Parts: sequence; structure tokens; C-alpha cells
Amino acid sequence: MKKTLRDSAAMRWTALLLLALAMFCSYIFMDILSPIKDLMQETRGWDSLAFGTMQGAEVFLNVFAFFLIFAGIILDKMGVRFTAVLSAVVMLVGALIKWYAVSEAFIGSSLETWFTNNLNYIPVFDELGVSPFYTGMPASAKFAACGFMIFGCGCEMAGITVSRGIVKWFKGREMALAMGSEMALARLGVATVMIFSPFFARLGGVVSVSRSVAFGVVLLCIALIMTIVYFFMDQRLDAQTGEAEEKDDPFKISDLGKILTDSGFWIVALLCVLYYSAIFPFQKYAVNMLQCNLTLTDPAADSFWAGNSITYIQYIIMLVVAAAGFASNFQKKAAAKYGLLFLSIGSLVVYCYMGYMRQSAEAIFAVFPLLAVLITPILGSYVDHKGKAATMLILGSLLLIACHLTFAFVLPAFKGNDAGGVIVAYLTILVLGSSFSLVPASLWPSVPKLVDAKVIGSAYALIFWIQNIGLWLFPLLIGKVLNETNIGVTDPTQYNYTAPLVMLAALGVAALLLGLILKVVDKKKGLGLEEPNIK
Repeated sequence: MKKTLRDSAAMRWTALLLLALAMFCSYIFMDILSPIKDLMQETRGWDSLAFGTMQGAEVFLNVFAFFLIFAGIILDKMGVRFTAVLSAVVMLVGALIKWYAVSEAFIGSSLETWFTNNLNYIPVFDELGVSPFYTGMPASAKFAACGFMIFGCGCEMAGITVSRGIVKWFKGREMALAMGSEMALARLGVATVMIFSPFFARLGGVVSVSRSVAFGVVLLCIALIMTIVYFFMDQRLDAQTGEAEEKDDPFKISDLGKILTDSGFWIVALLCVLYYSAIFPFQKYAVNMLQCNLTLTDPAADSFWAGNSITYIQYIIMLVVAAAGFASNFQKKAAAKYGLLFLSIGSLVVYCYMGYMRQSAEAIFAVFPLLAVLITPILGSYVDHKGKAATMLILGSLLLIACHLTFAFVLPAFKGNDAGGVIVAYLTILVLGSSFSLVPASLWPSVPKLVDAKVIGSAYALIFWIQNIGLWLFPLLIGKVLNETNIGVTDPTQYNYTAPLVMLAALGVAALLLGLILKVVDKKKGLGLEEPNIK
């Protein structure tokens, strides 16, 4: 039998690396302004409402122009490699617009004048209260929102394309490991942006927010190159196998009735939107929330902790934490397994100490995905072999509620106690990150058990669309609530975040109730959610 690229482990994992690095770069750009919310207010006049409206714009076209469903159709008609390159191009175009919007060149330009005078009223959308712009919104925020909308279309298209690409290259092989590895690398993008976005914004002692966005644009150029290399690899694979590209089942309008009358679908879709709305929008405000609740004092300008080299050292240590923790899951020998685990935990302690010495809210929040990288493969394997998916969803919701309430009420009580506050912050962020792992490991593998196999592709498309509604709405809501509860506050590091955090905890309570309902439905109907995937 003729050997193909897919039969070579090196080629398979190279294809995965190309796709995963493209997603890694897109995750970085997605949150490129999140760690520098305070600088956006100081240098561009974006208050919390402007910041939240711009952040929510990312998924606006996916929700209201149904672009997410069109992306599925494009993937089905054109195949993985074309859609992968197209998504990278669309992301780059959107990123370039956003970069120009926050650059010095935009200030005083005719484009700034146009955006100041226009898009203040959008018929129908304004009446419904869902407009991506509002009267008085800074021109740079409006134009950045336009770019972010385009980027969001490409980003969601990339997300569904990467999943299909992994299935194509790893079918019948180590697919669960491949998907876990891709997710782990993409999540590291969140930690990377938290460290490097503020670093580039403040580089050389002169604040320039456009430098941070330019860093993201450069990475998206690299992502485009990755997808082009993948295009030729994938083309060669098809030439070897003589098979047409595997494509998703198209989204059919006729499927809607079957899906929308399925109670299992609604429970999963609502769980998804509630849970992800309490995590992703929070990420966009988390650094500013820590700045407002921790007592941080900048280290002396001439000290080691204030220099540029510490940023690189801390990032290398973070990569050791992630790589050693992830690799420990796949060791057969106990000595190698526990040796890597010890290295990961030891490096995490060193990383946390450095974040504390740097007195940096961005470096503190960067630990968010690190525990998730370590435990995601463990949880996925547990669900595969032991089951208990519904119980994991309930546990994930309880941890989510506890973390947001800790941020709301416990963390502010440590204001003035610099070491105590940082320790509470680190522990809460790590637990929140681990709860973020519980849901993907248990929710997504449960969908095929709840929905008819004939409409599974359409069901996923609809779940993603419903999820995007939350990802559009909640950054906007957090911004509005912050503005309303902090009237007269002009210092972006003095906001009271209690109300937005209680709102996010309420999402966790709703998710908990749905998780309990799901467990009852599972027991009543015998859906098998508590049973292992591998029997």
C-alpha cells in the first residue's frame, strides 16, 4: 500500500503545527488591546463603553449578518486549504484597519473627521439597541470596530477550518491528542498577549498603543504564510490519496426545525453561551480589573524587574510551565511523568514570583491558561474513559461562580496588602483557568449524544452562532455597567468592578441550574452523558 504524507508522524504533526500556530496568532490579536485598556483611555479617550463596544464588534457580523453560517458554506464548497488561506487574509485585512485606527496617522485625518460625523445613528439597529456604534463614540474606536468586525469573520472561519483540517490529517490516529494540543497552543496566545502587548506599548519609555497592534499584525502576516505552506502540503496529500477534500455537511435551513425542537440542543446551546460569556468577555477587562483591585507599585526604573530582559525571561519560563505540564500527561514511565510535573509546578512558582516582583497586572493575569494547558488532556481522557460529563459541567459552573465572586468581594478586601492581594489573584485566576478546561472537555463531546447524527453539522453551526451572541453582548454590557457604576471616575485604575463581576457570577448560576437540569434529563432519557465515550 502506497504511503502518504498522512502516514508520516512528522508530516502529520507539521500540518497540525502550521494550523495551530495560525490560531495562536489569531488568539493574540483577538485580545491585543485587553491588557492596555487603561492606555486606550489615556491616549485615545476610550472610556469603558467605547472599549466594550469595540471589543464586542468582533463577532457583530457573525451574529447579525450570519457570516458564521456563510463561513460553513464556504468551507463546504471550497474545502479546507482554500478556506484556511482565505480566513488568514480576512483576519489580516481587518487587523490592518484596526492598526490604522489606533495609529498616530489617523489622528487629524479626513477619515477621523468622517467617522466623527457619521455612523452615529444606524437605522433599525439603534431602535433594537444592538448598534455597533453610538453618538459620541470616539472616531478611532468606530474605525477600529469596523476592522475588528472583519477580523472576527476571518477568526471564526479559521476556527471551524482548523477543526476540519485536524480531522482530515488525524482520522483513525491520535486525533484527541491533536485537538488537545491545538487548543493548548492557541490558549497560550492569551498568556503571550498579556505579557507582550503592554511591553510593546511602553517600549523605550514612550507610550504607543499602535505598536502593540502592529505586533499583532506582524504575527497575522506569519499566520498567513503558515496557511499558504499548509495549502501546498494539503494539496500534495490529496494528489497522493486521489481523494477529494473531505467537507462538512452543508448547513440546511430544513434542519432548523429538527434542531430547534430538541430540548437537548437548547440545554447545550444555552450552557455554551452562558459559560463562554462569563469567560471571554471577562478576559478583555481582567487586567484592568486587577489594576483597580491590587496595590501595585512600579519597581525602580533602574532595577532588574523594570528592564526589558525580564519580559523575555518570564515568557521562556511560562513556555516551560506549559510544555512540561502538557508533556507530563503522555509519559509512560512514572519518573518521567512526575519529573516533568515537578518541573512544571516549580517553574509556575518562579513565574508567579517574577510577576509579583514586576508588580504587573498583565503578567499576573497571564497565568490564566497555564493550568488549563496542564489539565485539559487529563480531563479529556477522563471523559473518554470514565464519563461524568454532566457532573464536570456542574463542577465547572461552581468554580466559575466562586472565582467571579472572589474577584468581586474578596480581592478588594486585600487592597493595601500587596502580597496577599497578588496571592489571592493568582489562585483565583488559576482556578478560573482550570474551570475553563472542564467545559470544553465535557460539553463538546456530549453534543453527538444529544442531537440526531444527521443534523450534527448544522447543530454545531447554530451553537457557535448562539455563542457569538453572548460574545458580542457581554463585552458591551460590562462596559455599560462599568460606566454607570463609576460616574465621575476619570482614573482608569480606580474603577469599582463589583457590579460587572456579580453579573458574570450570575451567568455561572444560570449555567449551574442548566447543568443540573441536564443531569436530570440525562437520567430520565438515558442519553449516556455520564457514561464514558470509549467503551
